[in-house]
Amino acid sequence: MTTIALLGAMDTKGAEYAFVKQCIESRGHRTLVIDFGVLGPPRLEPDITRDQLADAAGVNLQELAAGQDRGEAMAAMARGAAVLIPRLYQEGRFQGILALGGGGSTSVACAAMRSLPLGAPKVMVSTVAGTDVSGYVGGVDIVMIPAVVDVAGINSISREVFSRAAGAVCGMVETEVPPGEDRPLVVASMFGNTTPCIETAKAILEQAGYEVLVFHATGVGGRTMEHLIASGRIRGVLDITTTEWADELVGGVLRAGPERLEAAARCGVPAVIVPGCLDMVNFWAPETIPEKFQGRLFYRHNPNITLMRTTPEENRQLGHIFAQKLNQSRGPVAVFVPKRGFSMIDAPGGPFWQPEADQAFADALRQNLRPDISLQEMDANINDPEFARTCAETLLGLIQQVQPTEPRP
Repeated sequence: MTTIALLGAMDTKGAEYAFVKQCIESRGHRTLVIDFGVLGPPRLEPDITRDQLADAAGVNLQELAAGQDRGEAMAAMARGAAVLIPRLYQEGRFQGILALGGGGSTSVACAAMRSLPLGAPKVMVSTVAGTDVSGYVGGVDIVMIPAVVDVAGINSISREVFSRAAGAVCGMVETEVPPGEDRPLVVASMFGNTTPCIETAKAILEQAGYEVLVFHATGVGGRTMEHLIASGRIRGVLDITTTEWADELVGGVLRAGPERLEAAARCGVPAVIVPGCLDMVNFWAPETIPEKFQGRLFYRHNPNITLMRTTPEENRQLGHIFAQKLNQSRGPVAVFVPKRGFSMIDAPGGPFWQPEADQAFADALRQNLRPDISLQEMDANINDPEFARTCAETLLGLIQQVQPTEPRP
């Protein structure tokens, strides 16, 4: 028998959780009811009380309840859940987790789910599912199911949605993942404009005995990659496509957050860093581009994606940011700058070819980077085979510094 945690506000959603509890137990699983309600008594008896979550958050539950501030209470419960839930999972108290609720409950529950390891079944039935849930999900494998109607009782719609959600998490914990070849993991970042580089480098790394996980640099891809690096499962990082920082700085739509580039540095994971696609900021269709960018150089990537060329000043700022991030590195790191362009379209004769903008990045990075961090400018485009081979072989060498017994060709 496996156990599924039911995490929610039992003061307002007791009936709904009682329903999914019965659905899950009817399939032969146990449940672990965890209460983060604050303002009223629980309507479903919890196994893990709100007091325990408050203790994990370092707050006094009575004072929290007396304040009658739901926002403050939810923030405190989110902190407590993010501490207590992974502890319970590591102790084997549950094997999957399900939550129901609106925006506040989704915030608390997803904070807890984000703290669980990749692969742990996580299902969130939410009134905000179907909108942009990136702020809730982050870079974690949370399954978001639209509640359709409010989580406010059992009716003809919620009965079906809740039943299917209960069935989903049951199916997830019942599923056995077939064994595969356990090779050490390397992560890499890619865009369409850096695909040839990654394909060449990936083949070299795979020949050396590594499994390469490629992440599309679309914001969520970068966040997910950072989360996985921080999990301790990754042996090396080939961060070729760091374009998400251009969006973060300038205001594009594929932002990965201000912590991008920090996980490998903090964790001491060997890394090769390249300013791939820093020549571009990403927007949706042309009519969605903010008016303040009128007059800039644009390239229509496809009907739904428009690219904007970064300026020398923006690249200079990006050089400062990269230095700040990489200077935190606790492990071996190397930076390669392709002098003949950061992408397919940033190449001699290409629509984004502006070597002065690219050089502004390299100059700012060199001026601010720790002197012990290797920075090499190569007379190549990012997609030239020679550039890709140099990046891959350098990463293999950095990994050897940390793990000298790692596989070699």
